[in-house]
Amino acid sequence: MATGRPRTFDNTEALERALQVFWEKGYEGASLSDLTEAMKINRSSLYATFGSKEQLFNQALDLYFEGPPKLTSAAFNEPTARAVVEKLLNVTADSVTNPSYPKGCLTIRGAIACGEDAEVIRQELTSRRVETEMALRRRFEQAKSAGDLPAGSNPAALARYIMTVTEGMSIRAADGSTRDELQDVIELTMQAWPS
Repeated sequence: MATGRPRTFDNTEALERALQVFWEKGYEGASLSDLTEAMKINRSSLYATFGSKEQLFNQALDLYFEGPPKLTSAAFNEPTARAVVEKLLNVTADSVTNPSYPKGCLTIRGAIACGEDAEVIRQELTSRRVETEMALRRRFEQAKSAGDLPAGSNPAALARYIMTVTEGMSIRAADGSTRDELQDVIELTMQAWPS
């Protein structure tokens, strides 16, 4: 029985390279030529190994969520709601300005320029951001029940506010803001924290 040619590339390494392209250019901005060149494979190998461009993106997105977003979710374990937010904002600022990665956040950069043809991708990225917001809301509800947040506070609005700040930090980082500039945003946000 004949067998196919053996793969001459490392799947994980190729996926990491695809992630970088998607992170830098967004889903629609990343052409198949960009991807195959960065992954050091041809189109037939891309399709045979990863499926369609959409499937490749989803695999890269899963890989991405093992990186910076995992650090972000660790902030939810802090003992107070204020500490959760402070750590979340600092981890976000660190990751979106990290020189080892493209600037900004893949879930923001990947969705901003999605047109009708990439609606499924935009919905997936939006869904992932909403999951984070819902987890933050639950954490704030827990804090309110424990008396860690004022009785009159609104956990849903507070979660929406913090997510707006983190998403804005990502956009600012993609536009060139430095870690120090984002620290100013963090300090102003913490000054507005309900007490």
